[in-house]
Amino acid sequence: MTNDLNLYSSLMQVMAERYSCRDYDTLRAPGRDLIDAVLDAARIAPSACNRQPWRFMVVEGEHARSIISRAYDRAWIATAPAFIIALGDHSAAWHRPCDGKDHTDVDVSIAVEHICLAAASLGLGTCWVCNFDPKVIAEAFSLEPSLEPVAIIPIGYPAADAKVPAKSRKQLDEIVIKGDD
Repeated sequence: MTNDLNLYSSLMQVMAERYSCRDYDTLRAPGRDLIDAVLDAARIAPSACNRQPWRFMVVEGEHARSIISRAYDRAWIATAPAFIIALGDHSAAWHRPCDGKDHTDVDVSIAVEHICLAAASLGLGTCWVCNFDPKVIAEAFSLEPSLEPVAIIPIGYPAADAKVPAKSRKQLDEIVIKGDD
């Protein structure tokens, strides 16, 4: 790896510009090649002990949209042309030996953020959706009992008039605790 400030600047720009898109272009869907590209970013995400306790299901179309809308009752979600459902496999996850902590949610979250950043770099919008009924998803898509729906990621091109919400972020000195002073 090289120490490349241009690469860092590009990455920081993607991270700063990425936002939770809640208004998609309903006439333009990303091709499967772009969706596969963002899924490949999830594939290379790190996980505890490299267990990779995740699966990703891509769903599109009116039937899938109606299921997603039942699980998450917000009108805006129906504007997305496609959805990636992030699934955690607790049986495959690493568990911390001292207390048994299951790292499924941590590992899936890392992979989901890889998806969101990759999508943003390709001009696609995404939004983490965690406030949904996982039972609706599990039953409607006949998921194996070991797979837990962790997040729904609507994905598509943002609408031309999509509103980018203002971001408020804490300053670095508000989030960093100095441990060696």
